[in-house]
Amino acid sequence: MRKATITRTTKETDIQLSLNLDDYTTIKIDTGIGFFNHMLDAFARHGRFGLIIKAKGDLEVDPHHTIEDVGIALGLALKQALDDKAGIERFGSALIPLDETLSRVVIDLSGRAYLVFNAEFANDHLGGYDTEVTEDFFQAFAFNADMNLHAEVLYGRNSHHKLETLFKALGRALRAAVTINPEIIGIPSTKGVI
Repeated sequence: MRKATITRTTKETDIQLSLNLDDYTTIKIDTGIGFFNHMLDAFARHGRFGLIIKAKGDLEVDPHHTIEDVGIALGLALKQALDDKAGIERFGSALIPLDETLSRVVIDLSGRAYLVFNAEFANDHLGGYDTEVTEDFFQAFAFNADMNLHAEVLYGRNSHHKLETLFKALGRALRAAVTINPEIIGIPSTKGVI
């Protein structure tokens, strides 16, 4: 079973995170930021991942540290759970609509970290969630998982819809990329390693 547990403790945050790529019966998320919990739940459910997160951060200062550090822990867990990546599809993409909004996420589990993020949000905050930090979360996730990640809102008006489609698309694209294909022998790369 492809799973990993990460504990990350700093002066700003204390995070326990468990990721299971093959059994999504358990999703429990508590970051102290209601809207972020909602987004991570959408990511896990639409990606069909088991995900348990207990995060405590210095929310009295700002939500930034908690959001970014959860991205770091999630990326490290994904990298550990995938091990040598033998037999995976490697690439994944998803287009997700929500009313007037359409977003796209494309992933390559290439072993090379890169992020392209194109999204603007009219609202600076949704509940206790700072929309500006979304890009930092995606970057922390991509760089700690060593993945190539392109995320963009193609069009839309509502900030909640934009964020929700990005997180759902992230889950769906990642599900496609981590799926084991029995027709793929070994590592899906001309280099023999990813």
